Amino acid sequence: MNRRSMLKGLGVTAAAGTLSSFTNNQPKNEKITITKIESVRFSNKIKIGGGSGGSDETEFCWVRLHTSNGIIGTGETYPFNNGELGALKDYAQLLIGSDPRDIDGLWKKMYHDMSMRNAGGADMRIISAINMAQLDLAGKLTGLPAYRLLGGKTREKIKVYNTVTDYWAINNMKMGQDTEKIVKFLLDRNITAMKIYPFEAKDEMITTAEIDNCVQWLKQIRDTAGNKMEILIDCWGRFDLPGAQRIMKAIEPYNVIHMEDAMVPSNAQQSYAVLAAETSVPIAHSETIATRYEIKDFLEKRALDILMFDICWCGGPTEAKKMCDMADAYNIPASPHTAGGPLLWLASMHLCTAIPNFSYMESNYWKYTHQFPYFLNNVPVPVDGYVTAPEGPGLGAEIKSELFKNGDAKVEAVM
Repeated sequence: MNRRSMLKGLGVTAAAGTLSSFTNNQPKNEKITITKIESVRFSNKIKIGGGSGGSDETEFCWVRLHTSNGIIGTGETYPFNNGELGALKDYAQLLIGSDPRDIDGLWKKMYHDMSMRNAGGADMRIISAINMAQLDLAGKLTGLPAYRLLGGKTREKIKVYNTVTDYWAINNMKMGQDTEKIVKFLLDRNITAMKIYPFEAKDEMITTAEIDNCVQWLKQIRDTAGNKMEILIDCWGRFDLPGAQRIMKAIEPYNVIHMEDAMVPSNAQQSYAVLAAETSVPIAHSETIATRYEIKDFLEKRALDILMFDICWCGGPTEAKKMCDMADAYNIPASPHTAGGPLLWLASMHLCTAIPNFSYMESNYWKYTHQFPYFLNNVPVPVDGYVTAPEGPGLGAEIKSELFKNGDAKVEAVM
């Protein structure tokens, strides 16, 4: 058997490694089109419990693409469902009758229409969900897990850190009053990195007293675990440049893994490049940045050290792969934000399995222990601090059928 024949038998072309290189299990010239699009939102009466202090326990929504051969692909986005699902109706006319395997082509058409009317917001989030659904479909058509379509394995398992918040609490424990218990809880599960939100101030001008008070969390972690627990910090874009500079100076002695979104990441050269040049703390951003076009200036200006993105917001998993590849050219590692729903959790695993420039993946104990199992039968959970992507076709999500029978899932035909 020659190489071309062998690749044909495997369902790939000689240019393996890109999404377009994969054929499907159908006859080669069979036409496959999107015949119906559905939105799925969830009842606000769902109560999951398990120690969460939050109320938006189903902040995500789903998009389902039905095809002419009966296969359905599902994608996800969050958190503003009304705007996102409204945008889905605007894109439905373009999608109906299109071949869902034309992932890059459809993405570019939708992005062009959006960018000519101020790119971003609900449009970008719904494009991300559509893109995820297309990847799910591509995997189901080929019988391959999504990571194979994103380039194949670069690792067997994915190291996670745990985001610690009062909103999605670990058994009602709170940072500050229960820091020692939280640290030991995570270390007992071999999770050796945690992200915290210690820095708060009355306004963008943070005082010396406020900084000293916030740094106490870092001291408590180090007093409890020494260097066995890595520390990541998120400021959620709350501060201006002088405030961020003072915070960076205060945390340098604690050798933190990264500072995420010290400022709103809207300016590469005049803010983040200045901050990056002054501090030894690695700078990570941002879940708020979408597409390869928006990260370009940050890479060129050396304004970030770790690329963070959210697959549900950045343009979808295939766009996230392009962003990671761009960052890899600058020796910048990637670390996805995963604080959404269960399909984001799975899609992020597939991407992290495939990309070579991976650092850590976000996780949250409450979500994978309590929230995600409400929706999926097969939720990957960390084992000794690592997770593994499902081997089923596409995202590999085993969505619970009872959601659609008991009123938890509200399905609407978009077109």
